[in-house]
Amino acid sequence: MTDDDPFEAVADAKDALSDDARDDAVEYQHGLGKLTARERIEYLLDEASFDEIGRLAAPMPTTPETTDWEREDAPADGVVTGFGRIDDRPVAIFATDFTVKGGSIGHAGGRKIARVTERALERGIPLIMLHDGGGHRIQEGLDAAPFARGDNGFSNLQTALSGWVPVVSAMMGPAFAAPTNFAALSDFVPIVEGTGTMGVAGPSLVESALGVEGTKEELGSARFQTTETGMADLACEDDESCLDAIRTYLSYLPRNAECEPPTVEPTPPTESARERLREIIPSSPRKGYDIDAIIQGIVDRDSTFELKPTYGRNIVTAFARLEGEPIGVIANNPRFKAGTIDTAASEKAAHFAAVCDAFGLPIVTLTDVPGILPGPDSEREGIARHSAKLPFELARATVPIANVVLRRGYGFGYVAMGGGRSLDSELTVLWPTAELAAMGIEGAVDIAYRHEIESADDPESRRQELIDKFEDRTDAVRAAARVGVDGVVQPEETRDRIRRAFDRADDGRDRDWPPKKRSINPI
Repeated sequence: MTDDDPFEAVADAKDALSDDARDDAVEYQHGLGKLTARERIEYLLDEASFDEIGRLAAPMPTTPETTDWEREDAPADGVVTGFGRIDDRPVAIFATDFTVKGGSIGHAGGRKIARVTERALERGIPLIMLHDGGGHRIQEGLDAAPFARGDNGFSNLQTALSGWVPVVSAMMGPAFAAPTNFAALSDFVPIVEGTGTMGVAGPSLVESALGVEGTKEELGSARFQTTETGMADLACEDDESCLDAIRTYLSYLPRNAECEPPTVEPTPPTESARERLREIIPSSPRKGYDIDAIIQGIVDRDSTFELKPTYGRNIVTAFARLEGEPIGVIANNPRFKAGTIDTAASEKAAHFAAVCDAFGLPIVTLTDVPGILPGPDSEREGIARHSAKLPFELARATVPIANVVLRRGYGFGYVAMGGGRSLDSELTVLWPTAELAAMGIEGAVDIAYRHEIESADDPESRRQELIDKFEDRTDAVRAAARVGVDGVVQPEETRDRIRRAFDRADDGRDRDWPPKKRSINPI
């Protein structure tokens, strides 16, 4: 570099920040089983599409102990930011760099993040955050003057982005505190097993504040956050599979809420998959079955992408395609808790329904539900309040909804899944195996006719007589008699009925009545 050649000076300054000039840092990151921030961006984006901003950013410390920090101490101030393309569609992106001050976000890095986020909002493009660090840089946060700005309006920006563009937070390393706060306002949160962690505070802060010891894994491992809390949507085995999941997720969604979702060539299910639909549901209502096989017999072949597969397993939430067009599927899973709706299932499905509605994906609900999960534990979790979340989101949706009752449609569970005239649905049909009632017949008989049964000469015989009597009144044919549903369809006809219903509803509905500002979520 020479003093009289500004072009060479700038080139040299940029080169000094590249991975090629930071061998020790790259080796350290690879030794942890992780790609570098720049490698992650390069892997995720279309080739040669990345336009970086703020590459020459330098630290902006204000506390006395760090006033001598220079660019060499914190290359790009620890965060790589810019714009690129995925499947030839624009995105805004930032990736924190764990090799720079532990991936913490300093004042300059925060300005870079705000810049790409503001452009995502203004231009209507998805925002992707690749987290690998400890949130706000503490050394730059022990000063009231800059901290008084809070998060520089990032929470406000994320709230504005919500429902406007897809927002992704990938947890690819230690991501306690600020990254977790960002994730809480995101639509999709994949996490890398073994390296990714998340939570409102890491072990050091927890021990300092509460005197409680705990490891990063105990507080926020991939397994914990995907299975126990549902905070993360998907556990991925390594960086590459996490980045692949982001591409897959975005492939179902439009650039923003004013654009159409991307379509692909239709790949109908095989004839054998559709014909097998008649055989999947067992004759005994007490037995579970493979709900995935039913989904596969209705949607396009190999088109499903399940979210939160290990959390709230009594309900399935998945993107899929129907004739090449993206849809959302919400299905009770009878293999877990008999498909009942509990707090986890309701929250999981409600959030998914909101994402589908925000981005114009029609929703298919597949119902086999014995009701809302009762009991003291469930009540303590607030099930009475939480069970309203799914029907709330389905009722306020503007996208077309098709409801198919496969087997049981009992009580408020039937309503919560959008059964019958619970919603202004585009289609609501039953399979011949469907059974509709206020609750399970055996339980209803035991409650409503207890005295009659106890006083009978043969209580067991009288109980069975009552059960048989009412079971004859809960079948699919009787359910369709008063047009409470649109009809009864054979399983193999389901795909075509849904497709034609969605074709008729190619324009979304506007909610212009009553004239209110908003509905209030049953939090």
